[in-house]
Amino acid sequence: MSDRGFDATTPLAAELADLTRRRRALTDVAVPRPTTTRIIAVANQKGGVGKTTTCVNVAAALARFGAKVLVVDLDPQGNASTALGVDHHGDIPSVYDVLVGTTEIADTVVVSPENPHLLCAPSTLDLAGAEIELVTMAAREYRLARALERYRESDAGADVDYVLIDCPPSLGLLTINAFVAAREVMIPIQCEYYALEGVSQLVRNIELVKGHLNPQLALSTILLTMFDARTNLAQQVVDDVREHFADQTLHTLIPRSVRVSEAPSYGQTVIAYDSGSPGAVAYQEAAVEIARRGVTI
Repeated sequence: MSDRGFDATTPLAAELADLTRRRRALTDVAVPRPTTTRIIAVANQKGGVGKTTTCVNVAAALARFGAKVLVVDLDPQGNASTALGVDHHGDIPSVYDVLVGTTEIADTVVVSPENPHLLCAPSTLDLAGAEIELVTMAAREYRLARALERYRESDAGADVDYVLIDCPPSLGLLTINAFVAAREVMIPIQCEYYALEGVSQLVRNIELVKGHLNPQLALSTILLTMFDARTNLAQQVVDDVREHFADQTLHTLIPRSVRVSEAPSYGQTVIAYDSGSPGAVAYQEAAVEIARRGVTI
């Protein structure tokens, strides 16, 4: 074994020093709470971009900073419910019951075991058939918006700071319901080849909803995920996205992280599973950016 001490000039040492500095900065960070409830749809019709992971970890980070956050799981797969440690088997009140009009959101909301400020309206597999059922219903695009409005006016939802809606990987009626209910859209974009493929269609849909159904809707946030600093491609994707969406793209980059991938198998977000890991630190930094940007939105 070498007698030489730890070499503080290596890339690994620099990376560890940077992570330590960022962890310390988060212990003293001041995160403003919004003056009114912010409703954010987290959407991307391209699968595998970290959409659900982003939704639950940003929500958990905001809750860790003291905000009260409701995650609406609008994806029939129910992965957001799983990550928040919330049961979503078939015979519980769920978002499906809210959309078909038999249950209020307040009756579906469950507190996540990892934080009393973190709430979830769970999904079940019944939601997979909801798009077909919604076709024949009156005001089909407004079902979620009206349910959320009633929830926010109730005692149960009056003090909720953020509502994050985890959309399915499609541009169907469920996503349209999320866009009509929301005031903001967050798009996670993977730092991989074809990253911008499909985003233009999503942006067009946002503009269509804004023009015809919800004039308050805006693309407020783009978060780059699965960043690998070792590749030139990842940096090229970052540059391209920031060139096209300069105002919306967060400074924070979410790195590829084993801890982020492991956390849902334990029914946790990475914020609870390993809050000091690089992925958890990055999601907390992203949450701080989102909170601070909201002051001017």
